[in-house]
Amino acid sequence: MFAISDPWFYAAAIPAVFLVGLSKGGFGGTFAMLGVPVMALVVSPLQAAGIMLPILLVMDVVALLAYKGRADWRSLTIMLPAAILGIGAGWAAAAYVNDAFVTLLVGIISIAFVADYVFVRRGKTTAPGHNMPKGTFWGGVAGFTSFISHTGGPPFQMYMLPLRLSPQLFAGTAVIFFASMNAIKVVPYFLLGQFDTTNLATSTALFPVALIATLAGVRLVRIVKAETFYGIIYVFMAVIGAKLTFDGISAFFA
Repeated sequence: MFAISDPWFYAAAIPAVFLVGLSKGGFGGTFAMLGVPVMALVVSPLQAAGIMLPILLVMDVVALLAYKGRADWRSLTIMLPAAILGIGAGWAAAAYVNDAFVTLLVGIISIAFVADYVFVRRGKTTAPGHNMPKGTFWGGVAGFTSFISHTGGPPFQMYMLPLRLSPQLFAGTAVIFFASMNAIKVVPYFLLGQFDTTNLATSTALFPVALIATLAGVRLVRIVKAETFYGIIYVFMAVIGAKLTFDGISAFFA
């Protein structure tokens, strides 16, 4: 069992895993969406996804231990059941759904959400309460897009960001939500042939980067002020939304 030896792969993979680790540690929110696209610069997107999932599972374990169940459980009880259904729908539709369409859709939604915050909701001082239909919808979308194109972050944040939880509570909720989804995705990914010995060996070689980055993310959440924390998430949500929109449009005309 031999890992990928191409140095150009690691030139892309190490920064990608580090950014994902910061996100899995609770810092940066949408950083996790950069992992597969950055790796896909040097390997196929399918292989990048197969390499990244075991790394995500290791990051999840580290983050779960760090946050020790600190989460908004009401959000999880609303969103997780719908996310599981979304994963099932993604698995059933994997052979039929156009990845470019999903990428474009998530990108446009992300940009619209950030624009709504900047121009409409930024001046509001009160957070809305929980909303079962809204949370169920965005949870389902997060599960579906996470399975199809690893873009579950923006739909999750559509529901979570307006709640204005403390950074640690927001991060802990995200950790449990995505750890649960990643664990559920293992079986369908295996059945779709996403794992092989080369990918697993390469994932193992990148585990130390994943560990360091996840712990760094946990640390940053604890020291960064809430206003700065949410500002960073909105900025990166806008940037990634723009990238996804561009990628989606480019794929349609490729």
